[in-house]
Amino acid sequence: MAKHGDIWVSPCGAMELRCGRWQDALSGVVCESLVMDPPYSDTTHDGQCADQKDGADRRALSYEALSPEDVSELTHRWAQRCGWFVALSDDVLCRHYRAALNSAGKTTFQPLPCVIRGMTVRLSGDGPSSWAIYANVARSKKLSKWGTLPGAYSGTPDRGGHIGGKPMWLMRAIVSDYSRPGDLVCDPFAGGGTTLLAAAIEGRRAIGAEESPETYARAVRRLSAGYTPVIRLPVGPRQKQEPLL
Repeated sequence: MAKHGDIWVSPCGAMELRCGRWQDALSGVVCESLVMDPPYSDTTHDGQCADQKDGADRRALSYEALSPEDVSELTHRWAQRCGWFVALSDDVLCRHYRAALNSAGKTTFQPLPCVIRGMTVRLSGDGPSSWAIYANVARSKKLSKWGTLPGAYSGTPDRGGHIGGKPMWLMRAIVSDYSRPGDLVCDPFAGGGTTLLAAAIEGRRAIGAEESPETYARAVRRLSAGYTPVIRLPVGPRQKQEPLL
């Protein structure tokens, strides 16, 4: 049985997952990129609970909602320990992330829509649901020459994954855009390990923490199954195309 204090490291050393609260398990960790999908606001969590009461076929959340105070703590604890800061959230918490990141001295950007077609963030009620979550992005001022990055992401859900987990295509895209090969990517809310696995596939190093021993054990089993890293060859100068005769 997994317990707080357990540490799993992949055989190649590219991934490390620690069992425990991120405040303890990742104390002192410094990374190039913080990429995470933490809990959302109580609005989203209350919707999940309402669906449960109405008999909807949804699994119960096993973690608490994130409050504005939690966002402030999370932001200020990591602001000086990462280059890029990327946190997924519902729309309710976006303004709190931006205010906290600005206060911490990060350069902030407009939240990026991540449209997962068919996924509903609003889980109950008689109005429109939302297919979008938002990436709250900020960087250290020294990372000013990164280049233009996508203004949104769009795709379909993964089926049968960890509850609350995000599609692999989304986490791979975010990791690829907000880190470089060989960088250390950190996820304080590792859940089923999607971000760690996405980072390893994209040629990054990854470290994360998961507070629930049960979820940690499931993530270790998943990560232990192995993966195939992407091999990208250097892009050389384009050859001049000869006209057809």
